Amino acid sequence: MSDIQTTILPTDEPPLLHHAVEEAVRLLRSGEVVALPTETVYGLAANALDAAAVAKIFEAKERPTFDPLIVHLPHKNQLDTVAEVPAEIAQVVKQLSERFWPGPLTILLPKKPIVPDLVTAGLPNVAVRVSSNPVFRRIIAALDKPLAAPSANRFGSISPTSAAAVQAELDGRIPLIVDGGASLHGLESTIIRIEAGSPKPLITIVRPGPLTPEDLKPYGKVQLAPRTLLDEASDAPGQLAKHYAPRTPLRLLTRPSDFQPEEGKTYALLSLSGEERDGYAGLHDWEEVMMLSPGSGKLPEAAVRFFHCLRRLDELGVDEIIAEPMFEHGMGIAMMDKLRRASINKPKPVHGHHPQQRR
Repeated sequence: MSDIQTTILPTDEPPLLHHAVEEAVRLLRSGEVVALPTETVYGLAANALDAAAVAKIFEAKERPTFDPLIVHLPHKNQLDTVAEVPAEIAQVVKQLSERFWPGPLTILLPKKPIVPDLVTAGLPNVAVRVSSNPVFRRIIAALDKPLAAPSANRFGSISPTSAAAVQAELDGRIPLIVDGGASLHGLESTIIRIEAGSPKPLITIVRPGPLTPEDLKPYGKVQLAPRTLLDEASDAPGQLAKHYAPRTPLRLLTRPSDFQPEEGKTYALLSLSGEERDGYAGLHDWEEVMMLSPGSGKLPEAAVRFFHCLRRLDELGVDEIIAEPMFEHGMGIAMMDKLRRASINKPKPVHGHHPQQRR
C-alpha cells in the first residue's frame, strides 16, 4: 500500500484534546481510518456504515475479510440503529447494556441492513459495544455515527495498548493516531451471545475478556463457548487461530518439565509473578523474565500489562518466548485464550469449560 504520513496527536491538555478530536472527526467524515484509544486496546476506527471506509481498515491491518469487526455506538440508546434485539432476549440485553455500557462488553445480535456486509464478514450478526474511553467518546459523539474499530495492529500480531505500539504497527499506513495514554484494561472486550432459556437466559462467552463469568452470572446462565482455534470464518472477532501473536515464536508450557532448551538458542520468559516457587523462573538462564504482576500474581494487574509485556519480549530478538500458564479463572481465562492463539504448540480444540487449575 502507498506510504502515508502518520501524525500522532496528544490529548493531555484541553486545547490539544480539542484539536485531536476535530482532526479525527474530519478524517472519519472524509472516509479515512484513525487509530483511537479505548479502555480495552487501541482501535483502528472508520465509519461503520461506509463500506469503502471500512475496507481501508482491512487494507491497513492486512486483515482477512472473513474476520468480522466490532461496531462501537455513540450511545447505548442507539443500539436499534444497527441491530435487531429479538423479543425473547430484549430484557436481558437491556439489563446488560444498562449495567456494562459504556464498558468492555460486546454483544452479538442480528444486524440491520444499514450495516455493510463487509463489517460482519457477510454473517447475519453484528458485534456491538459502547466504549467508556473519554477521548473515544468525545470523537464518536462529535461524529454521531457508529465506528467499526478492531485493534490497531497488523492482523494476527500483538494488540496495542499505547499510541507508540500503534505507531510501531501501522506507521505509514494510516493518517492519524490519537494518543490517549495507556489502555485501562489491556485486553479486548468480552464478547457474548445471548439465547432465550428457562428459567434464565443462556449467556455464552464467545471471546473471554475483562468482564468475567462471575460478572455476568447475575444476568443468566453463563458458559464459555467451546475452545476453538479457527483458520477460517468465525461469527465473532478474535477467534482465528493466528491471533495476538508476537513475531518471535511463542510456546505456552503446561508444566515446568515441558521445557527442554536447545543448545545455542536464546529464550525469554513471560511469567505471572516471577516467583521461583512456581517452577518456571529458575528453570533456565533466561535472557529476560517479563513479569505480568511482579511478586503478587494478581490477574487484573497482569491483564493490564499483558500485551505490553508480550511486545517488549518480542523486541528482544530472542529465538523463542516461553510462557508459563495461569490460573484459568477471572481474567486468567482471557489471557490463557490469547496465549494459546499466540503459541506455536496449539492444542486441539477442547469442548466445554476451561479447567480451573493452573497446571
